[in-house]
Amino acid sequence: MKLVILLVFLARTAIASNSTCRLTSLIQEKQSNITPVLEKYEALLLMFLGFGGLSITLGIVHYAVRRYIYRDAHSLDTVFDAGGKVTLGLTAVTVTSQMLWPADFLQSATIMSKYGLGGSLFFAVAIVLDILMFPVLSLTLKTRAPGAKTFLQIICARFGKGAHIVFCCIALFANLITVMALILAAKAAINVLVKDVSDEMILLLLAFLFGSYCLIGGLGTTFYISYFNTALTFVSVLVFIVHVTYKETDNIFTKKENMYEAMKCIQAPDGNYENSFMTFRSRGGVIYGVVLFLMATSLSFCDQAHWQSRIAAKPAQGVAGFFIAAYIWFAIPLTITITSSSVYMSMSYQNGTHLLSAFDVDSGFITPFVMESVMGKTGAYMLITMVTMALMSTGSGEVMAVSSIMVYDIYKVYISPYRRGIDITQCPLCGKERKHTDDTGNSADQICKCPSVTTCKDCENDGMVRLKAQHFLHPYECSVHGRYRRYEDELLHYKNWCMIWVTIGIVPYGLLIVNLGVNLNWAVFTLQGVYSAFLCPLLMTIVWSKCTAKAIITGSIMGVLAYVAGVLIVAELVYEGGLGNFLTNTSSDYSLLGGITSAVIMSVSCTIIISLCTHTIKTQKDAERVWDKTLSIDNPLNPWRNVYKEELANIDVSEDTKVNTTHMTKIFRSARILAIVGGLISFVIFGVVIPANVLSLEVLTYHQFSSWSFACQIWVMIAAAFAIVVPPIEEIVQIVRYYARNKSKESVSQEKYVLSSK
Repeated sequence: MKLVILLVFLARTAIASNSTCRLTSLIQEKQSNITPVLEKYEALLLMFLGFGGLSITLGIVHYAVRRYIYRDAHSLDTVFDAGGKVTLGLTAVTVTSQMLWPADFLQSATIMSKYGLGGSLFFAVAIVLDILMFPVLSLTLKTRAPGAKTFLQIICARFGKGAHIVFCCIALFANLITVMALILAAKAAINVLVKDVSDEMILLLLAFLFGSYCLIGGLGTTFYISYFNTALTFVSVLVFIVHVTYKETDNIFTKKENMYEAMKCIQAPDGNYENSFMTFRSRGGVIYGVVLFLMATSLSFCDQAHWQSRIAAKPAQGVAGFFIAAYIWFAIPLTITITSSSVYMSMSYQNGTHLLSAFDVDSGFITPFVMESVMGKTGAYMLITMVTMALMSTGSGEVMAVSSIMVYDIYKVYISPYRRGIDITQCPLCGKERKHTDDTGNSADQICKCPSVTTCKDCENDGMVRLKAQHFLHPYECSVHGRYRRYEDELLHYKNWCMIWVTIGIVPYGLLIVNLGVNLNWAVFTLQGVYSAFLCPLLMTIVWSKCTAKAIITGSIMGVLAYVAGVLIVAELVYEGGLGNFLTNTSSDYSLLGGITSAVIMSVSCTIIISLCTHTIKTQKDAERVWDKTLSIDNPLNPWRNVYKEELANIDVSEDTKVNTTHMTKIFRSARILAIVGGLISFVIFGVVIPANVLSLEVLTYHQFSSWSFACQIWVMIAAAFAIVVPPIEEIVQIVRYYARNKSKESVSQEKYVLSSK
């Protein structure tokens, strides 16, 4: 309560001293007055045939690679983890792509138009710090639950079905809110770029782009699409920057001197140093950055789409990939925001009035307006390319996330489990205790003796027959694993229907949202702020053995209540109109800050206190048993020990040795060192060095502004070089290696066959 009261006083002080801009503002309107430049048929051809055709082609290519090179296309796990060995480059560009939302091209310019250079910087820093948190967390996930495909499986293994059901609802709610934000952002962007396009057409287009290639290639195709998304985005950003900054033109708006003069002369809010946009010292920008960091981190924890990228890569590649993604992502919104906002300020300054209404600015239309004004149709094509690719990558990830939850956490657990009534540490094939996890003194006949799928000759024969088979189901000959293979075939069939229905469901869900008139800012900020209540409970689930089911459920509920109370109290007491102006005031900076900080503090307190009061951990052995449950999350047809076979051999762990968290920590020692050292260095760079240097400046001189712009442009060029060149080289090298390995195995098998025939 003291925190909320403090925020109220700070906000009142800020609002009371706020000044008006020297530029005349246009009358507030409820719809955009920007004229679209693209014909409907042009946009539809580009999206359906261009991007849709590209995505389906990539889906077919990925399926062929998995079928004929890796020979695991029929594995359910491959659909949702892309084989578990995604390269460093693909991991980096996929994380970058998933963090690139349409808002990064649209709303980031709005933030700079309100808070100046400080707003654009702290917007980018907030997301980067969120990305930098996850190398260590993804490594912890791999150490504690290397076989998990969803974070909900960890909750089910540790706490049972009660907590699992609660967090399944939370995870699906997170997916619904994310898809809502994507639909609203897509509708706003397409309407301002394309003439006479209906809501129904937009939703059909989104459903096609989101789901078309997921059905063919699974998560792996999402990685391929993410590469093209990131590459095309960088190309578009570079073309825009070069056109505005370096191309000789008579356009006075794009001259750097005029952009600087406009940014310096136009009066900013009182929260900025000397009421200038040309400064990084922005109180509103800092508050927005803090809110965005907490929201982005909470969303990353709750959204299964984010966990999929961490699960798909091996730890070393995952850690390095996340660090590289942070540096790559930082360059994109910062550079495009500075360029588009500076040009818009220059145009408005020369005109003597804002060229866009407050509605247009809040809707994120500065970048579309500038790109259309400066580059004409070319600019519109470039922007719709960036927005569409961002939508495809993020939207397809959401389709995969919902489908994986429905398969792994609903169908396999509640609707049609392979074997009912067994514990997580028991073998699903025979129902007996796994030999790797048994420490209870069971007799020999109570311990699983099922042979490993890697040494099973019948499974090898079944695999070769399946590779050549054209029909879906095949009568497997293996007496141990054959029945489970048929069960996985059923799951694959169910997975296909899940993806189809989730994709189709986007259309009626989108129509409901559009007809309800849901506000974009309210959906993006206020609804997503609810995730902050679940941040601590989910974190404790992965890192703390003493965490209990009662604690995470109570902590989540109390966190939600604290969030709602904080938002409503600050909105009522601070802003003009109070709760009467509900959508605007509950999505404002101080309301969100009050709600999110209240939610985090309440959920942390409840989770820790209740865990300490209800846990049963007395010894280190008890703690090990907790993580034995999460280590037991596995697929008998695709055991996680096979993925880390080389690493386990390096620490002398045999096939019969029980693997515990101590072994996994040894395996990932070098990756952990990289995560800690790289994380500290990166946190210092983005959280201390860059902010400290720019905050030491007051109002930037022309030379300082030019230097900052040039530094951002160099950064984006280096990032573009990595994102465009490295991933395809790594992927081709890995495919060639697997192809050579398969040829070697086939030649050895052929020689054995010839010798046996003689």
